[in-house]
Amino acid sequence: MSKQYRVVALPGEGIGPEIMSVALLVLDCAARLHNFSVQINWALIGPPALAACGSALPQETGQLCRKSDGIVFGAVSQGGLLELRKQFDLFANLRLVRPSPFLFHCSPLKTEQLQNVDILFVRELVSGIYFGPSGRGMDSNGEYGYHTMQYYDWEIRRIAKVALRQAHYRRGLLTVAHKENALPHIPWSQLVAEEALMFPNVIVEYMLVDNLAMQLVMQPQHFDVILAGNLFGDILSDIGGALVGSVGLLGSASLNEDGFGLYEPIHGTAADLAGKGIANPLGMINSIVMMLQQWEEQAAANLILQAQDQLLSQGARYSIVIPGPAPTSLTSCSPLSRIFAAMRAKSPFSQRALLGFIDVSGFISTPVRLNE
Repeated sequence: MSKQYRVVALPGEGIGPEIMSVALLVLDCAARLHNFSVQINWALIGPPALAACGSALPQETGQLCRKSDGIVFGAVSQGGLLELRKQFDLFANLRLVRPSPFLFHCSPLKTEQLQNVDILFVRELVSGIYFGPSGRGMDSNGEYGYHTMQYYDWEIRRIAKVALRQAHYRRGLLTVAHKENALPHIPWSQLVAEEALMFPNVIVEYMLVDNLAMQLVMQPQHFDVILAGNLFGDILSDIGGALVGSVGLLGSASLNEDGFGLYEPIHGTAADLAGKGIANPLGMINSIVMMLQQWEEQAAANLILQAQDQLLSQGARYSIVIPGPAPTSLTSCSPLSRIFAAMRAKSPFSQRALLGFIDVSGFISTPVRLNE
């Protein structure tokens, strides 16, 4: 009997709905080819939900998410996302940066700097300055605003274990981003070092976040797994978008202790691109790939990645988002449809893909179960 999965689709606004439609079409095609099914339940979040329901995260949306095997998320300009992350304790955000050889020319870095770049960012997602006490006030010096960066030691320890485990299964190097020369009371280095005693094969290095940002641009090939708090991880992982050539290419997975996840591209709503047929769906598609890998549907994930590579090798580009000759809009899904049609016809390409479990992705080589 084939497996059945339930997914909640939260398209949001801006380009969210159109990239979501393309990605779910690709997911459905891969599922059919690999003998499992996916039931999609659509729901509202963010400004569309606020307009329709009076809440950026309606109760109905939360209930659907609790009954699902995963959440796919498009983009919102404000409201709903932080609440969703907190509600499901999606504390571990994973973002892989692996530039495609077919898009090296899109990166501001030289080709020789991009060869073999393979970086996994592990970002703490439900604490820190985005969730600490905040507000506006006034004193004798005038009006002021404040946001508080607060971390419990156990929050740092649990995300450290995730990063250490990832480094253990990858190349064995963990870089910890910190700013302890200015923020000495949040001891990332000490707490990570204590957890690292359980991972003797992992080399741990500690780097001031400003230096780390510089080194990411100067020598990205040095890095394997980078661990960072919420604010620093948010900023550093966007440098990864520059490395690959566009933030529109990067997907992410946000997981809780049980391995339940939300999967989303790292870009924003890009309202100026919405409805023009030029939005880049690869970040959303790569997020779908990460969901499939989390479900242990590795062969289906590989199928999508191979199709994507073939498409890029044939010169497909996106106007505005990915520069290059002869722009081709994947929002229409015509190039991907041609590739999947060839797969159905059992072309040589499909035979390679259907061998399954060929490690062409490297997003997460094994499903992440955070309570192991």
